[in-house]
Parts: sequence; structure tokens; C-alpha cells
Amino acid sequence: MKGLFTILYFCMCTILCAQTPKEEVKNTVKDFFKSFHAQDSVGMQKTVHDDVVLQTIGAGKDGVQRIRTENFDDLIRSITSIPDSVKFEERILDYSVQIDGAMANAWTPYEFWLNNEFHHCGVNSFQLFKEAGTWKIIYLIDTRRREGCQQQ
Repeated sequence: MKGLFTILYFCMCTILCAQTPKEEVKNTVKDFFKSFHAQDSVGMQKTVHDDVVLQTIGAGKDGVQRIRTENFDDLIRSITSIPDSVKFEERILDYSVQIDGAMANAWTPYEFWLNNEFHHCGVNSFQLFKEAGTWKIIYLIDTRRREGCQQQ
């Protein structure tokens, strides 16, 4: 009888502790930002594929919308070089996750705060690939704007 309870206990733990695929995708994005905020380059690299692509859409000084492609290593260098005296936070406001097989998309509206002051807002669109049982970010594009933001 004791053995039966042990088996049932482990089965319930497995069922209750198992993450849904959407939660796995969401947790990959959360892990990315946890490392981002900690300025942890190793942690950030663990969440992305070797061939990750980064792009940003935003208005130039002339107000014209442009798309800019960035190098992930440059992003890592810029984040890790932020001095301790500068506080930065990207606040994710929501997650919308869609999955088809080994491909997923996470749409995450955000606000960016710099030294406790609102800086800009936008949306991140993460494309992920499930490789060897682990979701990896393969493409990240974001928008950046100062107008039309609902600060929370």
C-alpha cells in the first residue's frame, strides 16, 4: 500500500510540475530578460540559437520609420557595459504565445525604463525553435516609440 501511494505521489508531481509548451516558450523569454537585467552574457546566450537575428523598427531623427539589423554580440557588449549607476528595466506587459510544432512566436508588449523614468515602449516579437527539447530564440524584432504608450 505504501508503494502505491509513492507511485501516485510521483505521478501527481509529474503532472502538476510539467510545463505546457506555451509556458516553456514564455519561460525562455523570461530567462532571456532575467539575464538581460542581470547583465549576464552567458545566461542571455543560453536562451538564443547560435544564428540568432536581431532587428529593430523605429523612427530616425527625421521621423521616418526604419528597420535596423543588429549583431547579438554587440547587444551583449552594450548590455554588459552599462555602469552600475544606471538602472534599466524592460517591463513585459503581456505574453501572447503561438506554437506550431517546433516553431513558436511570443508577442510581448513592453515599456522600457531608464533610471526609474519612462524611456520608450513597443512590442517584441520573438521567434523560437525547439531544438533537442529546448526552446531557443532564433529571431527577435522589436518596435520602439515614445508616443501612444500606456505607462503602468
